[in-house]
Amino acid sequence: MLSIDFAILNFIYNNCRTSWLNVLMPIITTLSNFGAIWIILAVCLLISIKYRRVGIALSCALVLDVIICNGILKPFIARIRPYDINTAIELLIPRPTDFSFPSGHTAASFASVSALYFSRLKLWIPSLILALLIAFSRLYLYVHYPSDVAGGIIIGYLLGFSGYKLAHYIQSNH
Repeated sequence: MLSIDFAILNFIYNNCRTSWLNVLMPIITTLSNFGAIWIILAVCLLISIKYRRVGIALSCALVLDVIICNGILKPFIARIRPYDINTAIELLIPRPTDFSFPSGHTAASFASVSALYFSRLKLWIPSLILALLIAFSRLYLYVHYPSDVAGGIIIGYLLGFSGYKLAHYIQSNH
């Protein structure tokens, strides 16, 4: 699996890098540092009476993401990042200091998209585009393996669905 991961990463690094993407990809990845863009969206939805239920679902998904991905999976799996193995890589962003699997940026992004989708808020469509860009940025920047990103997508989807169900449960019992 590791050889496939590095084949994809090295292909992106050697064939897709351009000066304008070298500027754009760090900006895109920064949007999801600490889940920032998704937290801002959740707060905006929570403030709105019309969209509060969606805001609760998104908030639940993000809390589950922090617990499962950052609190449990990353320290348990303890996967070393690709730039620590291929030390010839020039990073365009500061070195992340946590472990690699799963991609937290990707998981938070897809947890958010999934919560929006199950809540039937059409905002899930532009959110999916942003989530895909964030996921690709993690590969472009050489800070995650493709399997980290794939794991983040799957886990994020499940956590978004769980957040949606949890929000429904919370609201049904109040």
